[in-house]
Amino acid sequence: MLVFVTGASGWIGSAVVPELLAAGHHVLGLVRSDEAAAAVSAAGAEPLRGSLDDLASLRAGAERADAVVHLANKHDWSNVAESNRAERAAVETLLDVLAGSDRAFALASGTAFAPGRLVTEDDANPAAGPDAPRGGTEALALEAVDRGVRSISLRFAPTVHGAGGEHGFIPQVVEAARRNGAAGYVGDGANRWSAVHRADAAQLVARAISTAPAGSRLHVVGEEGLATRDVAAAIGEALGVPTVSVDPADAPAHFGWIAGFWGLDIPASNALTRERFDWTPTHPTLLEDIASGAYTE
Repeated sequence: MLVFVTGASGWIGSAVVPELLAAGHHVLGLVRSDEAAAAVSAAGAEPLRGSLDDLASLRAGAERADAVVHLANKHDWSNVAESNRAERAAVETLLDVLAGSDRAFALASGTAFAPGRLVTEDDANPAAGPDAPRGGTEALALEAVDRGVRSISLRFAPTVHGAGGEHGFIPQVVEAARRNGAAGYVGDGANRWSAVHRADAAQLVARAISTAPAGSRLHVVGEEGLATRDVAAAIGEALGVPTVSVDPADAPAHFGWIAGFWGLDIPASNALTRERFDWTPTHPTLLEDIASGAYTE
């Protein structure tokens, strides 16, 4: 297949592209810069210049493709409304091209939220509509199954970790530890986060694009629920600073914008995904990556 990948040079995309190529697919990767184009070419894929705001480039890529993997997102936490708007417009554009073709559309999403328990792949995500997180695009994509699109929701753990350049949530927690001279968790730190190594995630994405039925919801989750106090302790050990509890009222000052997420209890099961797709994560855990210096060197 020719697979069109948005975010092809990004943290997850740069791991997914080699997996797709190793599976025998050809890859067309959306890129925004000469540097990204060079990286995608070096990986063995064909670059396509464009962006989420350049809807014509999205149409062009989707029209050529046998399948689409949509990983790109602005992730602008200073202007969440704009990120959501751009995401919804991009997904609407891609779905319009794919409608009636039964071609695969794999969408990067997040795990749903079920306070007090592990959320499963069978739990519906309540986020729907243009004002919802990510522009409600998971619901939008799954609704497109009725329009003849083989939509697949890739629900990524909030932490997709590994060595070499993650710019997500954990680096923000590490930076707060550097800034404050202490690695913090919120309250008692019993709240849990799921995590997945980017290499394990990439393997699952490549498998899903070929085998996942229309309407599938996959949990791209390696570890179902790590207590944030344990993650903070690993960061403190790696940096050589103490680990401390931060009162919820003081969390914004200590952590910055990440505070609202770092205090959430958001574990997610991977049991159904492992069973349905014969997938077993084998790469280092988050705590092992932190201990190895992946986030502190």
